[in-house]
Amino acid sequence: MLALLVPRIDLASLFPRHQLSTLGWLAGGLVVYTLAVFLSTVRWGQVLQALEIPSDLPPLVSHTLAGMFVSNFLPSTVGGDVLRVTRLAAVNGQRHTSVASVVVERLTGFLVLPFITLVALFGNPSLLDLGRASRLSLTLAVGTLATLAAILLLISSPKVGERFADRSWLGFVAAVHLGLARLRRDPGAAVGVLVSALAYQLAMVAGAWMAGHAMGIAVGWSAMMAFIPIVAIAQVLPISVSGLGLREGALVLLLVPLGVSTGQAVAFGLLLYGMNMVVSLLGAPAFAVGPRPARVVA
Repeated sequence: MLALLVPRIDLASLFPRHQLSTLGWLAGGLVVYTLAVFLSTVRWGQVLQALEIPSDLPPLVSHTLAGMFVSNFLPSTVGGDVLRVTRLAAVNGQRHTSVASVVVERLTGFLVLPFITLVALFGNPSLLDLGRASRLSLTLAVGTLATLAAILLLISSPKVGERFADRSWLGFVAAVHLGLARLRRDPGAAVGVLVSALAYQLAMVAGAWMAGHAMGIAVGWSAMMAFIPIVAIAQVLPISVSGLGLREGALVLLLVPLGVSTGQAVAFGLLLYGMNMVVSLLGAPAFAVGPRPARVVA
């Protein structure tokens, strides 16, 4: 997809001439992206608290940054999640519950992302008249919510918890079941997790909005709220490395109807990738050092 799209980019027209303001918008986007990493870690910590394996925030930040760094070289975000689980389990010695914490955290993201898109679409009805872009956004948002509802109903079933509790390699399913049950019993904790997830995703939208301003892309806040979450959902598909190609192709489909050129949409996607990579480089030392050994608990 990149091979098809990149030759259409006019490099001379990508950025506005006012380089100082461009750098200011880019710096602001990087700061917001870094803040988003912290918000994501706070959400993970709240999930761990609900699963009764609390962890200090600094090591979780280290695990998150290391996972981001690894995700630059592996399909989707799965590789980074595996690293996070490995690092956390090396510290607490609870592999299945550690897996469950990451799964529950990801599930909250798939609840918040389509929610943001639907609020933006119906809050700004003009975004519903963009043809293929509108249909793609609605289909992915509603489809994601429907799939998530089916997954939650399946995992929340008492029979699922009993069936997988004694299977070593699928024990994390029972752990996810237990974690969701604890969140249902503690609405305050569930609300806290969802608020953190919403803050994280809105920070990612804000960072993208700033990157768009750096490129002179005249797309409003509501359009960014509607379409950036859809791009994030598409990137999860494990058919490209770090979303390369998928992200740029989705942005072309979504932004061209708003007057953005194909070249700018592709370059915008590559800029978002570059900003994410810059922030993820903070995780290179954490990845190199490795986890601490597991502590023996009486």
